[in-house]
Amino acid sequence: MAVDYTVIVLYLAGMLAMGWWGMRRAKSKSEFLVAGRRLGPWMYSGTMAAIVLGGASTIGGVGLGYKYGLSGAWMVFTIGLGLLALSIFFSARIARLKVYTVSEMLDLRYGGKAGVISGVVMWAYTLMLAVTSTIAYATIFDVLFDLPRTVAIVLGGAIVVAYSTLGGMWSITLTDMVQFVVKTIGVLILLLPIAVIKAGGFAEMKAQLPTEYFAPLGIGGETIFTYVLIYTFGMLIGQDIWQRVFTARTDKVAKWGGTVAGVYCLAYALAGAVIGTAAKVLYPNLPSADDAFATIVKDELPMGVRGLVLAAALAAVMSTSSGALIACATVANNDIWSRLRGLSGGSGGEEHDEVKGNRLFILLMGIATIAIAIALNDVVQALTVAYNLLVGGLLVPILGGLLWRRGTVQGALAAVVVGGGSVIGLMWAYGILANEPVYYGLLASLAAYVIVSLATRPTDATVLATWRARLAGQDTPEADPTTTPETVPAPATG
Repeated sequence: MAVDYTVIVLYLAGMLAMGWWGMRRAKSKSEFLVAGRRLGPWMYSGTMAAIVLGGASTIGGVGLGYKYGLSGAWMVFTIGLGLLALSIFFSARIARLKVYTVSEMLDLRYGGKAGVISGVVMWAYTLMLAVTSTIAYATIFDVLFDLPRTVAIVLGGAIVVAYSTLGGMWSITLTDMVQFVVKTIGVLILLLPIAVIKAGGFAEMKAQLPTEYFAPLGIGGETIFTYVLIYTFGMLIGQDIWQRVFTARTDKVAKWGGTVAGVYCLAYALAGAVIGTAAKVLYPNLPSADDAFATIVKDELPMGVRGLVLAAALAAVMSTSSGALIACATVANNDIWSRLRGLSGGSGGEEHDEVKGNRLFILLMGIATIAIAIALNDVVQALTVAYNLLVGGLLVPILGGLLWRRGTVQGALAAVVVGGGSVIGLMWAYGILANEPVYYGLLASLAAYVIVSLATRPTDATVLATWRARLAGQDTPEADPTTTPETVPAPATG
């Protein structure tokens, strides 16, 4: 394993080096939080694919393939569908808003007063997303170095917190590009064909496994519908995803670069399911489906290649973890702390180092994430709570703001409170992993939004005029005047 260890150590050292390099570029709030809104199509596509394809998509996707066959691709497939929908229908308008958070978009659309409450819901979602990604380090480092769970979480989490704190979005963008390349080589180019060949090819796989392993809907129609509701719609409104949209150089980059990333996700989904199906042929009696990825990598890949593929799994986890971490810190600082400080008469109007403040929040949120990950065992439950709150509480007011002019701030607040409260109450009644909470919570949120919006005065015409102008790309000053589109030269390459 010496060669494999060397590959992993060099990879981790490279991540820290890129964090240090990113620190030298992140001199303003815009540079630190959204990479100066300067990413071209190549870099934008790679980083967007990296953020949405994490440990759940890689290790979990292979596990679903092991358990259900080719239909196990549906979870990651719905993630790709969500990214395609976001990119084709919404990302250009989102990029033109020139905001930093989803809550800022809601305030702009509804005329204020929605930010803190929506910020708390989004913060809870991003925090749980960061926690679940951090927990995944325990699995990977256990395979690599046979480390205790707590040590593995601290080691993996500390590396991500370090490079994210140093350079913000620039560091995360650079590391995500490396992680995208490593995942592509490790999973798609190496592991996929090797796994199929070791299993005897598709003909042998079909001969060894039940017919339902090759049925497109074998995982079940209700499960697929739930995946669409949670993951496809979740892709449309998550702060971690929107913050990547904000990094695009132009609205066209956001639209077409995201479309390329969405198509990549569809291919990645199928690859994971095929690898898991091959693992079922090779190891029919594994104690857990989630062990399929690590087992086939350890037993079937040659030295060196094994290290690269394990680095690919580590890359998948790190990309999601770092994206969720900076999203969590951005929401905590800009949507919650800054607003509460302003409400309490704090020094919100005084000049202060915004990069330093955001860097401090990344560090604090990173420490909290590691601590919660050590205390928490059930990744699936944490991720389910996160997505249920996100979809049940925020989907309706966000999409309603983009699509329905009659929506009001009172309707948006009612949708957040009723939808989020219904999801929490229904999870208590039906169980965290039940499908009913997100179904009924979403319907309750929609009803509250429509009824309250129609019962209250329409949004002020001036607010709507400003909103339409921002959506059209007019009157979109950068929050940091040192990095306006007019003064920042576009890089020659993506």
